[in-house]
Parts: sequence; structure tokens; C-alpha cells
Amino acid sequence: MSSDENFVKFIVDQIDPAGVIRYRKMFGEYTIYCDEKIVALICDNKLYVKKTNGGKDFIGEAFEA
Repeated sequence: MSSDENFVKFIVDQIDPAGVIRYRKMFGEYTIYCDEKIVALICDNKLYVKKTNGGKDFIGEAFEA
């Protein structure tokens, strides 16, 4: 099942203050860029955020898929 563009736009609106945000459709799913760096994927209407040490310190324990 491919992701719904309305869901993608909702996510992009939520993270817009983080920097220059854009998204690109690839094979029915989406890649999210912040300041031209890949930061997340949206697959089957689920958000997958790139794991980094700084992010892990910020969020603490998180469910990983």
C-alpha cells in the first residue's frame, strides 16, 4: 500500500520550523528532507525517522521498526 500524500503534507507541516523541508515521492512512498539531508521516510503512512546519537539522547527509549 502506498502512502497518502495528505498524510505526508500533515507531517511536513508539523516539522516545517526545523528548516527547509521538502519531500519526494519514490516508488509510492516518500522521503523527507530537511536542509537537503534525508531525515525520514514515510512508508505505508508510517513515519520512520533517521536514527542518530543526538536524536536518541533527546527521545530516550523509542520503539524501533
